[in-house]
Amino acid sequence: MSSKITLVEVGPRDGLQNEPVLVDTDTKLALISRLLGAGVTRMEVASFVHPERVPQMADAEAVIAGLPDRKDISYIGLCLNKRGILRAIETRAAGKRGVDEAGCVLVLTDTFGMKNQGQTVEEGIKENREMIALAKSEGLIAQITLSAAFGCPFEGEVDPAHVVDTVKRICEAEPAEIALADTIGVAVPAQVTDLLGRVGDAAGHIPLRVHLHNTRNTGLANVWAAAEAGVTRIDASVAGMGGCPFAPAATGNVPTEDVLYMLHRAGWHTGVNLDRMIETANWLAGIMERPLPGMVSRAGGFPKQESLQATA
Repeated sequence: MSSKITLVEVGPRDGLQNEPVLVDTDTKLALISRLLGAGVTRMEVASFVHPERVPQMADAEAVIAGLPDRKDISYIGLCLNKRGILRAIETRAAGKRGVDEAGCVLVLTDTFGMKNQGQTVEEGIKENREMIALAKSEGLIAQITLSAAFGCPFEGEVDPAHVVDTVKRICEAEPAEIALADTIGVAVPAQVTDLLGRVGDAAGHIPLRVHLHNTRNTGLANVWAAAEAGVTRIDASVAGMGGCPFAPAATGNVPTEDVLYMLHRAGWHTGVNLDRMIETANWLAGIMERPLPGMVSRAGGFPKQESLQATA
Protein backbone atom coordinates (compact mmCIF):
# COMPACT_ATOMS: atom_id res chain seq x y z
CA MET A 1 0.00 0.00 0.00
CA SER A 2 1.41 3.39 -1.02
CA SER A 3 2.23 5.86 1.75
CA LYS A 4 1.72 8.79 -0.64
CA ILE A 5 -1.73 10.29 -1.14
CA THR A 6 -2.43 12.95 -3.78
CA LEU A 7 -4.97 15.34 -2.39
CA VAL A 8 -7.23 16.94 -5.02
CA GLU A 9 -8.56 20.22 -3.65
CA VAL A 10 -12.07 20.99 -4.90
CA GLY A 11 -12.89 24.00 -2.74
CA PRO A 12 -12.73 26.69 -5.44
CA ARG A 13 -15.26 24.74 -7.53
CA ASP A 14 -17.36 22.29 -5.53
CA GLY A 15 -16.83 24.19 -2.31
CA LEU A 16 -18.21 27.44 -3.65
CA GLN A 17 -20.68 26.37 -6.35
CA ASN A 18 -23.70 26.01 -4.05
CA GLU A 19 -23.14 29.25 -2.13
CA PRO A 20 -26.08 31.67 -2.56
CA VAL A 21 -23.90 34.77 -2.14
CA LEU A 22 -21.60 35.28 -5.13
CA VAL A 23 -17.89 35.24 -4.38
CA ASP A 24 -15.98 37.65 -6.60
CA THR A 25 -13.15 36.62 -8.90
CA ASP A 26 -10.38 38.25 -6.85
CA THR A 27 -11.48 36.40 -3.72
CA LYS A 28 -11.54 33.09 -5.60
CA LEU A 29 -8.02 33.76 -6.85
CA ALA A 30 -6.92 34.67 -3.32
CA LEU A 31 -8.34 31.34 -2.11
CA ILE A 32 -6.51 29.46 -4.86
CA SER A 33 -3.26 31.26 -3.99
CA ARG A 34 -3.58 30.24 -0.34
CA LEU A 35 -4.26 26.63 -1.29
CA LEU A 36 -1.22 26.58 -3.55
CA GLY A 37 0.80 28.07 -0.71
CA ALA A 38 -0.27 25.17 1.50
CA GLY A 39 1.21 22.73 -1.00
CA VAL A 40 -1.79 21.67 -3.09
CA THR A 41 -0.66 20.48 -6.54
CA ARG A 42 -4.01 19.38 -8.09
CA MET A 43 -7.08 21.57 -7.85
CA GLU A 44 -10.54 22.03 -9.32
CA VAL A 45 -10.66 25.74 -10.08
CA ALA A 46 -13.92 26.21 -12.01
CA SER A 47 -16.71 24.49 -13.91
CA PHE A 48 -17.83 25.25 -17.44
CA VAL A 49 -21.58 25.35 -16.90
CA HIS A 50 -24.30 27.74 -17.96
CA PRO A 51 -24.27 30.75 -15.59
CA GLU A 52 -28.03 30.58 -15.15
CA ARG A 53 -27.69 27.03 -13.81
CA VAL A 54 -24.74 27.70 -11.49
CA PRO A 55 -24.28 31.49 -11.11
CA GLN A 56 -21.26 31.06 -8.82
CA MET A 57 -19.26 29.70 -11.77
CA ALA A 58 -20.14 32.49 -14.21
CA ASP A 59 -16.59 33.88 -14.01
CA ALA A 60 -14.86 30.59 -14.84
CA GLU A 61 -12.75 32.01 -17.65
CA ALA A 62 -11.78 35.07 -15.60
CA VAL A 63 -10.62 32.88 -12.72
CA ILE A 64 -8.62 30.65 -15.06
CA ALA A 65 -7.01 33.66 -16.75
CA GLY A 66 -5.73 34.78 -13.34
CA LEU A 67 -4.18 31.46 -12.30
CA PRO A 68 -0.45 31.35 -11.53
CA ASP A 69 1.44 29.76 -14.41
CA ARG A 70 3.19 27.03 -12.46
CA LYS A 71 4.43 23.87 -14.14
CA ASP A 72 4.11 21.82 -10.95
CA ILE A 73 0.33 22.41 -10.66
CA SER A 74 -2.51 20.66 -12.46
CA TYR A 75 -5.65 22.80 -12.77
CA ILE A 76 -8.97 21.05 -13.38
CA GLY A 77 -12.04 22.49 -15.10
CA LEU A 78 -15.30 20.57 -14.66
CA CYS A 79 -17.11 19.83 -17.93
CA LEU A 80 -20.69 18.55 -18.13
CA ASN A 81 -20.93 18.34 -21.93
CA LYS A 82 -18.99 18.92 -25.14
CA ARG A 83 -19.63 22.65 -24.89
CA GLY A 84 -17.77 22.54 -21.58
CA ILE A 85 -14.85 20.73 -23.22
CA LEU A 86 -14.72 23.39 -25.93
CA ARG A 87 -14.60 26.11 -23.28
CA ALA A 88 -11.80 24.26 -21.50
CA ILE A 89 -9.87 24.02 -24.76
CA GLU A 90 -10.42 27.73 -25.41
CA THR A 91 -8.73 28.63 -22.09
CA ARG A 92 -5.50 27.29 -23.64
CA ALA A 93 -5.81 29.19 -26.91
CA ALA A 94 -3.23 31.71 -28.11
CA GLY A 95 -0.55 30.47 -25.75
CA LYS A 96 -2.59 30.94 -22.57
CA ARG A 97 -1.97 28.60 -19.62
CA GLY A 98 -5.59 27.52 -19.19
CA VAL A 99 -6.66 24.33 -17.46
CA ASP A 100 -4.67 21.11 -17.63
CA GLU A 101 -7.47 18.63 -17.01
CA ALA A 102 -11.03 18.26 -18.25
CA GLY A 103 -13.06 16.75 -15.45
CA CYS A 104 -15.95 15.00 -17.19
CA VAL A 105 -19.05 13.93 -15.25
CA LEU A 106 -21.45 11.02 -15.68
CA VAL A 107 -24.43 10.61 -13.34
CA LEU A 108 -25.31 6.97 -12.70
CA THR A 109 -29.10 7.29 -12.56
CA ASP A 110 -31.52 8.60 -15.16
CA THR A 111 -33.55 10.83 -12.83
CA PHE A 112 -30.56 12.61 -11.32
CA GLY A 113 -28.83 12.72 -14.70
CA MET A 114 -31.78 14.53 -16.25
CA LYS A 115 -31.84 17.08 -13.44
CA ASN A 116 -28.06 17.59 -13.41
CA GLN A 117 -27.20 17.48 -17.12
CA GLY A 118 -30.39 16.82 -19.03
CA GLN A 119 -29.35 13.33 -20.08
CA THR A 120 -29.99 9.69 -19.22
CA VAL A 121 -27.20 7.29 -18.28
CA GLU A 122 -27.08 5.90 -21.81
CA GLU A 123 -26.91 9.38 -23.29
CA GLY A 124 -24.27 10.30 -20.74
CA ILE A 125 -22.05 7.36 -21.63
CA LYS A 126 -22.13 8.31 -25.29
CA GLU A 127 -21.56 12.00 -24.55
CA ASN A 128 -18.70 11.36 -22.17
CA ARG A 129 -16.91 9.03 -24.55
CA GLU A 130 -17.00 11.80 -27.14
CA MET A 131 -15.95 14.40 -24.56
CA ILE A 132 -12.96 12.33 -23.49
CA ALA A 133 -11.88 11.85 -27.10
CA LEU A 134 -12.25 15.55 -27.88
CA ALA A 135 -10.33 16.65 -24.79
CA LYS A 136 -7.49 14.23 -25.46
CA SER A 137 -7.25 15.29 -29.09
CA GLU A 138 -6.56 18.86 -27.94
CA GLY A 139 -3.92 17.95 -25.37
CA LEU A 140 -6.06 18.00 -22.23
CA ILE A 141 -5.91 15.28 -19.62
CA ALA A 142 -9.40 13.77 -19.65
CA GLN A 143 -10.69 12.19 -16.45
CA ILE A 144 -14.23 11.34 -15.36
CA THR A 145 -16.29 11.37 -12.18
CA LEU A 146 -19.17 8.93 -11.77
CA SER A 147 -21.71 10.79 -9.65
CA ALA A 148 -24.17 9.13 -7.27
CA ALA A 149 -22.06 5.96 -7.29
CA PHE A 150 -23.18 5.04 -3.78
CA GLY A 151 -26.77 6.26 -3.86
CA CYS A 152 -29.16 8.60 -5.66
CA PRO A 153 -31.32 11.30 -4.07
CA PHE A 154 -34.21 10.37 -6.37
CA GLU A 155 -33.91 6.65 -7.13
CA GLY A 156 -32.33 5.43 -3.89
CA GLU A 157 -29.87 2.53 -3.96
CA VAL A 158 -27.55 2.20 -6.94
CA ASP A 159 -26.73 -1.37 -7.91
CA PRO A 160 -22.95 -1.99 -7.74
CA ALA A 161 -23.26 -4.17 -10.85
CA HIS A 162 -24.58 -1.14 -12.73
CA VAL A 163 -21.60 0.92 -11.55
CA VAL A 164 -19.17 -1.79 -12.66
CA ASP A 165 -20.84 -2.16 -16.06
CA THR A 166 -20.70 1.61 -16.60
CA VAL A 167 -17.03 1.69 -15.63
CA LYS A 168 -16.24 -1.01 -18.19
CA ARG A 169 -18.01 0.95 -20.92
CA ILE A 170 -16.31 4.23 -19.98
CA CYS A 171 -12.91 2.53 -19.86
CA GLU A 172 -13.21 1.91 -23.59
CA ALA A 173 -12.57 5.65 -24.02
CA GLU A 174 -9.36 5.38 -21.95
CA PRO A 175 -9.85 8.24 -19.47
CA ALA A 176 -6.79 9.13 -17.43
CA GLU A 177 -8.66 8.46 -14.18
CA ILE A 178 -12.07 7.41 -12.86
CA ALA A 179 -13.52 8.95 -9.70
CA LEU A 180 -16.36 7.46 -7.69
CA ALA A 181 -18.48 10.19 -6.09
CA ASP A 182 -20.69 9.85 -3.05
CA THR A 183 -22.58 12.94 -4.17
CA ILE A 184 -25.16 12.91 -1.39
CA GLY A 185 -23.05 11.43 1.40
CA VAL A 186 -24.85 8.12 1.95
CA ALA A 187 -21.93 5.69 1.76
CA VAL A 188 -20.48 3.75 4.69
CA PRO A 189 -16.96 2.27 4.87
CA ALA A 190 -17.93 -1.33 4.10
CA GLN A 191 -19.73 -0.13 0.97
CA VAL A 192 -16.72 1.94 -0.09
CA THR A 193 -14.38 -1.02 0.33
CA ASP A 194 -16.69 -3.34 -1.58
CA LEU A 195 -17.38 -1.00 -4.50
CA LEU A 196 -13.74 0.04 -4.90
CA GLY A 197 -12.75 -3.61 -5.08
CA ARG A 198 -15.30 -4.33 -7.80
CA VAL A 199 -14.56 -1.18 -9.77
CA GLY A 200 -10.80 -1.65 -9.45
CA ASP A 201 -11.08 -5.03 -11.13
CA ALA A 202 -13.19 -3.50 -13.92
CA ALA A 203 -10.98 -0.44 -14.43
CA GLY A 204 -7.78 -2.43 -14.75
CA HIS A 205 -4.82 -0.08 -15.32
CA ILE A 206 -6.91 3.10 -15.04
CA PRO A 207 -6.37 4.67 -11.58
CA LEU A 208 -9.27 5.42 -9.24
CA ARG A 209 -10.09 8.53 -7.22
CA VAL A 210 -12.80 9.14 -4.62
CA HIS A 211 -15.00 12.18 -4.07
CA LEU A 212 -16.79 11.89 -0.74
CA HIS A 213 -19.33 14.05 1.05
CA ASN A 214 -19.81 14.22 4.80
CA THR A 215 -23.58 14.70 4.75
CA ARG A 216 -24.23 11.91 7.26
CA ASN A 217 -20.93 12.21 9.15
CA THR A 218 -19.37 9.15 7.48
CA GLY A 219 -17.07 11.05 5.13
CA LEU A 220 -13.78 10.68 7.03
CA ALA A 221 -14.43 7.01 7.75
CA ASN A 222 -15.02 6.54 4.03
CA VAL A 223 -11.75 8.32 3.20
CA TRP A 224 -9.99 5.90 5.54
CA ALA A 225 -11.65 2.93 3.83
CA ALA A 226 -10.61 4.24 0.41
CA ALA A 227 -7.00 4.81 1.49
CA GLU A 228 -6.81 1.35 3.04
CA ALA A 229 -8.21 -0.07 -0.20
CA GLY A 230 -5.22 1.43 -2.02
CA VAL A 231 -6.77 4.57 -3.52
CA THR A 232 -4.09 7.25 -3.63
CA ARG A 233 -6.13 10.13 -5.09
CA ILE A 234 -8.64 11.74 -2.75
CA ASP A 235 -10.84 14.83 -3.22
CA ALA A 236 -11.40 17.23 -0.34
CA SER A 237 -12.68 20.77 0.11
CA VAL A 238 -11.13 23.32 2.43
CA ALA A 239 -13.28 23.89 5.54
CA GLY A 240 -15.73 21.21 4.38
CA MET A 241 -17.62 23.50 2.03
CA GLY A 242 -19.58 22.20 -0.93
CA GLY A 243 -22.73 20.63 -2.27
CA CYS A 244 -24.57 19.90 -5.49
CA PRO A 245 -27.22 22.43 -6.58
CA PHE A 246 -29.28 19.66 -8.18
CA ALA A 247 -29.27 17.10 -5.35
CA PRO A 248 -31.42 17.73 -2.27
CA ALA A 249 -29.46 17.84 1.03
CA ALA A 250 -26.11 17.20 -0.69
CA THR A 251 -24.09 19.09 1.89
CA GLY A 252 -20.37 19.59 2.26
CA ASN A 253 -17.38 17.61 1.07
CA VAL A 254 -14.93 16.08 3.49
CA PRO A 255 -12.89 18.98 4.95
CA THR A 256 -9.35 19.11 3.60
CA GLU A 257 -7.80 19.92 6.96
CA ASP A 258 -9.66 17.04 8.66
CA VAL A 259 -8.51 14.61 5.96
CA LEU A 260 -4.92 15.85 6.28
CA TYR A 261 -4.91 15.47 10.06
CA MET A 262 -6.19 11.89 9.88
CA LEU A 263 -3.90 10.78 7.07
CA HIS A 264 -0.77 12.45 8.45
CA ARG A 265 -1.27 11.02 11.92
CA ALA A 266 -1.68 7.57 10.37
CA GLY A 267 1.57 7.82 8.41
CA TRP A 268 0.40 8.81 4.93
CA HIS A 269 2.18 11.70 3.19
CA THR A 270 0.40 14.34 1.10
CA GLY A 271 2.91 17.15 0.65
CA VAL A 272 0.26 19.58 1.94
CA ASN A 273 0.95 21.62 5.07
CA LEU A 274 -1.81 21.16 7.65
CA ASP A 275 -1.12 24.38 9.53
CA ARG A 276 -1.41 26.48 6.37
CA MET A 277 -4.61 24.65 5.41
CA ILE A 278 -6.07 25.43 8.84
CA GLU A 279 -5.15 29.09 8.33
CA THR A 280 -6.87 29.03 4.94
CA ALA A 281 -10.00 27.42 6.37
CA ASN A 282 -10.24 30.07 9.07
CA TRP A 283 -9.61 32.85 6.53
CA LEU A 284 -12.41 31.42 4.36
CA ALA A 285 -14.79 31.32 7.33
CA GLY A 286 -14.15 35.04 7.73
CA ILE A 287 -14.87 35.65 4.05
CA MET A 288 -18.13 33.68 4.27
CA GLU A 289 -18.98 35.36 7.61
CA ARG A 290 -20.08 32.14 9.30
CA PRO A 291 -18.58 29.03 10.91
CA LEU A 292 -17.75 26.35 8.34
CA PRO A 293 -18.08 22.57 8.83
CA GLY A 294 -14.41 21.58 9.22
CA MET A 295 -13.49 20.45 12.75
CA VAL A 296 -9.68 20.52 12.76
CA SER A 297 -9.63 24.20 11.80
CA ARG A 298 -11.43 24.90 15.09
CA ALA A 299 -9.36 22.64 17.33
CA GLY A 300 -5.97 22.90 15.62
CA GLY A 301 -3.48 20.20 14.79
CA PHE A 302 -1.74 17.93 17.30
CA PRO A 303 1.08 18.21 18.09
CA LYS A 304 1.67 21.69 16.79
CA GLN A 305 4.52 20.68 14.48
CA GLU A 306 2.76 17.56 13.18
CA SER A 307 1.95 18.95 9.75
CA LEU A 308 5.50 20.15 9.14
CA GLN A 309 6.95 16.76 10.04
CA ALA A 310 4.39 14.61 8.24
CA THR A 311 4.63 16.45 4.93
CA ALA A 312 8.41 16.86 4.81
